[in-house]
Amino acid sequence: MKTQHGKRQFLGKISALLLCTGMSVILAACYRPMLNYDPWKIPAGSQSGPLPGNGSAISTFASRAGTVGTPAPVNASPTPTLGATFTLAPQGPQPTPNQPAALPELRSEAYEYTVRSGDTLARIALNNQVSVKQIVDANELKNPDLLNPNDKLIIPPATANEPGPAFKLIPDSEVYYGPAVKGFDTRAVIQQFNAYLNAYSEELEDGSKLTGAQIVQRVADDFSVNPRLLLAVLEFQSGWLTQANPAEATLKFPMRWPDSNREGLYKQLSWAANELTRGFTLWGYRALAVWTLADSNVIRIDPTINAGTAGVQYLLGLLRNRDTWFNAVSEGGFIQTYRTLFGDPFAFTQEPLLPEGLSQPTLQLPFAPGDTWYFTGGPHWGWGTGSPYASLDFAPSGEELGCFESREPVTAMAAGEVVRSGNAQVVIDLDGDGSEQTGWTILYMHIATEGRVPAGTRVEPGDLIGYPSCEGGVSSGTHFHIARRYNGIWIEAGGSIPFTMDGWVAEGTGTVYDGYLVKDGNSVEAYNGRSEINQIGIQTR
Repeated sequence: MKTQHGKRQFLGKISALLLCTGMSVILAACYRPMLNYDPWKIPAGSQSGPLPGNGSAISTFASRAGTVGTPAPVNASPTPTLGATFTLAPQGPQPTPNQPAALPELRSEAYEYTVRSGDTLARIALNNQVSVKQIVDANELKNPDLLNPNDKLIIPPATANEPGPAFKLIPDSEVYYGPAVKGFDTRAVIQQFNAYLNAYSEELEDGSKLTGAQIVQRVADDFSVNPRLLLAVLEFQSGWLTQANPAEATLKFPMRWPDSNREGLYKQLSWAANELTRGFTLWGYRALAVWTLADSNVIRIDPTINAGTAGVQYLLGLLRNRDTWFNAVSEGGFIQTYRTLFGDPFAFTQEPLLPEGLSQPTLQLPFAPGDTWYFTGGPHWGWGTGSPYASLDFAPSGEELGCFESREPVTAMAAGEVVRSGNAQVVIDLDGDGSEQTGWTILYMHIATEGRVPAGTRVEPGDLIGYPSCEGGVSSGTHFHIARRYNGIWIEAGGSIPFTMDGWVAEGTGTVYDGYLVKDGNSVEAYNGRSEINQIGIQTR
């Protein structure tokens, strides 16, 4: 049995972070509910309906974002006045003070780096806590996109003298799609603002046509990111939630991320959700001491911020230059937009999301007795490339390669209720409350449309979930992907609460997709193919 632990495993995950890595998130303090406050319930006697002037009376939030690279100062816009259609959160508890985090020391000397296969300049820059521009200037690179394995690069010192703000923007529980957002009706909220987002629709690459509300909900579901936070970020960047006619520059790129491969709300919002989780994850690993902004300024991270604030700071740093970033992450910036829309984010604080001593419920392998499967993917991202390494992959037996139809059944690992089924996904709620936002849930991905268990079904261990396929997301061959969440947080497959099925315990190596399943001294190694080393099954139960 081969395993890798300790420092090597940790460093492997950090190097994957651009890449991004996984972690177990433990939030401190206690759950502090607001008394007599029922979020998102329209108060009796209030006027319900569209905002004044179909959104035209709302001030131009888009002017806060300006154009990419040279955005207008965040405090240049007047504060909007919104209609009284639902209860805003009252003043919440003060953020819990954090002990300063032990962040990496910054290098004071330059060194030579040898380019490896798969490297990008952005990845090298982030891993070395410098900007792309600093590397380009130090090496006089004429084409930053042209790197070859074994090229030599001078990596300049990681100098960052200007400190970032200590101001806390949101609690950690406001990032993930967890208990603080249970019952949040994305569609109803967007309808009440009745502006551009409410009228928006888009055809996705798979041919499906979704409304703006359906896109926000899908991104929230897929990435397990709070839809309330997604709406606030979207509003801050483009004004789509409250304006009938947002700035033309935002129509293709509503997050103002000018990537021609990410046009439209779905891809822009998916990118933002991925980067919010990446910033949260990077902070949880204490992987960085600096943020590199869109204009290549490098800012030292204040060690007393929390993971939720880090996620927002990181995302906005990708979109803004020094002056507008400082405005955006201070008292008068993003947080003002959030408060105007929804009230005080700290009123939604729920801690800890992962209770001390949390353990996984009993799970069995997700296949029928007597069937042979192949462990093709060790711990890797739950969704996208910014979340923890929460997932494992399995492929069916057979001679076929690539994408093919399989009738090998994928089965339930525990009793529960199917709370979501569609888009090649099945989500099982294990705690019986019918909510994906609370307790343990299991995600199955790449489940074929034909034969997939419908939502609302009660399943017992061993019941049919569906069949593996290439449907959904990115897939080079027929397989399925499984991941666990607790209170909306992706749980690292090889972490402190390891993915355990019929006694087989997942172990990671720190390298994405690499890992083992270990039981009673035996191990099965992840391998992207069919071999004796990755074959697994169970004869009887």
